[in-house]
Amino acid sequence: MKQLAIADATLRLCASDESALGFKEKIGIVKNLVHLGVDVIETAPSAFTKSDVLFLHTAAAMTDRQVFSCPAGFSEESVETAWRAICKAPHPRLLVSAPVSTVQMEYFCHKTPAAMLENWTRTVAKAKALGAECEAALEDATRAEKDFLYQAVRTVIAAGADVVTFCDSAGTMFAGEMYRFLEDLRSNVPELDGVMLSVECSDELHFAPACAIACIRSGAGQIKTAVGAGKTLKLAQFADILRAKERELDVSTHLNMTECDHLAEKIAAIFAGRPAALSRVSASPDVEGVRFSASDDISAVGEAVKKLGYELADDDLKNVYEEFCRIARKKELGPKDLDAIVATVALQAPPTYALKNFVITSGNAITSMAHVVLLRDGAEVEGFSMGDGPIDAAFLAIENIHGAHYELDDFQISAVTEGREAVGTGIVRLRAGGKLYAGKGVSTDVVGAGINAYINALNKICYEENAEA
Repeated sequence: MKQLAIADATLRLCASDESALGFKEKIGIVKNLVHLGVDVIETAPSAFTKSDVLFLHTAAAMTDRQVFSCPAGFSEESVETAWRAICKAPHPRLLVSAPVSTVQMEYFCHKTPAAMLENWTRTVAKAKALGAECEAALEDATRAEKDFLYQAVRTVIAAGADVVTFCDSAGTMFAGEMYRFLEDLRSNVPELDGVMLSVECSDELHFAPACAIACIRSGAGQIKTAVGAGKTLKLAQFADILRAKERELDVSTHLNMTECDHLAEKIAAIFAGRPAALSRVSASPDVEGVRFSASDDISAVGEAVKKLGYELADDDLKNVYEEFCRIARKKELGPKDLDAIVATVALQAPPTYALKNFVITSGNAITSMAHVVLLRDGAEVEGFSMGDGPIDAAFLAIENIHGAHYELDDFQISAVTEGREAVGTGIVRLRAGGKLYAGKGVSTDVVGAGINAYINALNKICYEENAEA
């Protein structure tokens, strides 16, 4: 069974759709694409300003198995600039893209065919000289002159391209035409057997799914998709086809089919600017509004904790129930109270990380920035990030330090004393491997309480991961 790579172009297409996505929205898309299991994440074309480079650094650090692809323009200078921005990603890729149809070469690039071939050679060779994996995307390939297209493909392969993408930009081909198009290329350019063949099918006339299937049958190893952006093949639609027909197509993917629809909806909601669609209640509907008293036994409390999303060992449940009984003698408790108890007493892990200091820059006229310094095995480690507010920036900075992302399931801040010097508590719930880990932090600074809560939850994840290893 052949491994099929899924490359997501949502962020790249967002730019062409003139969508005003902020730093937080773009990071949210990257987080969900990582969870979704796509193989390649394509970023938007960048002006490489300080904020652009910060986003690329932040997003690159969130990837693990995924290839992180950055559009590199069509000049040696732009290729080098792009490489500096993403070179520290675990699997960086430079995307060199330009049209190959006569009309678009003249209209967009103002170059002759010979000049275009020379430029292809220089840019792809530059990317390879820098040590990057290089993808050459031939835009409007299905409307190019056949002889020139063959020559362009040979040129980019000779220059070192690892992936060659053919774009049906017009989206007017039937599936049979697309299949014959690729078969003709394979027949006339045998060098294609030495690289990954990739396709980007436009859904202008709703032919993209059928064309993608035809491309797979012709040997394509990478299919480009998108969520809620442009007219490229929709990821959720393609996932439905793969879910039903993977065996017949003799391919497998890394897509998280179980959560595919849910995650695609979250990405689409971010893209559509509907953040309310992403919010989660802090408690399961099964326990929302339910009150608990001292008369509830350990099994009832354990069942409620499970409905909140936690899986506790017997010792942890015992500790939770003892704390529950202590508080329940004084008042009734709700789901948020149970959340706080779990965060406080369950799975008290030895600290992998400890907070040394943090600096937050925030205001209503600037983007929040965080510099967080943690102690790990006695050594100082630091992270920087921008975010939508001080808490978001601080959490992203901690993620940069740890090198992994966990879904923030819930975050709460509340005061436990009165007055200007009131002590605040923060509750953070992180989701890792399908399980919830809660952390609690206390400080006179609400940001500090949130940071300590996040670190406390992160330490529990690290403890379990190390124990399983």
